[in-house]
Amino acid sequence: MTIDVTAWSMTSDRTPESAHRAADSSMEVWRLSWLPDRRLTRDQARTGMELDELLGDPKAVDDPAAMVRMTNYASALGVTLTEAVVLLAQRMAARLTPPAEAAPGERSVRSHQHGHAIDPPFVRG
Repeated sequence: MTIDVTAWSMTSDRTPESAHRAADSSMEVWRLSWLPDRRLTRDQARTGMELDELLGDPKAVDDPAAMVRMTNYASALGVTLTEAVVLLAQRMAARLTPPAEAAPGERSVRSHQHGHAIDPPFVRG
C-alpha cells in the first residue's frame, strides 16, 4: 500500500479514489472522493484512504486485526463499515457503467476522477 500525500491531495497506487484539500476554505478542510459531503481533517482523509485500500485487499476479509482496523477507520469517518463498503461499491459500479451515448450534435458529460470532462461535439466522419 502506498498513499502519496501532498499539501493538496492524497492518491493511492491501489485504488482510484482520492482525497483533496478544499481550496475555498480558510481552514484546512479535506474531502474524500467517495465521501464528498463530509468535511474532514487531514488525518481523517488519510484514514479514509487507508480504509479504501484495506477494503480492496482480499486477504483483509479473513484477518481479524484488519477487520478491527477497518471498523475503527470507518468510525473515525462517522460511518459504519457497512456504509463505507456500500459507498465504495457504488463508486466502483458507477466507474464500470459505460456512459450514455450523446445524440448527434449534443455534448455529453461523463464522470472524471477530478470532476467532469466534457466530450467534444459529435463530428461526422
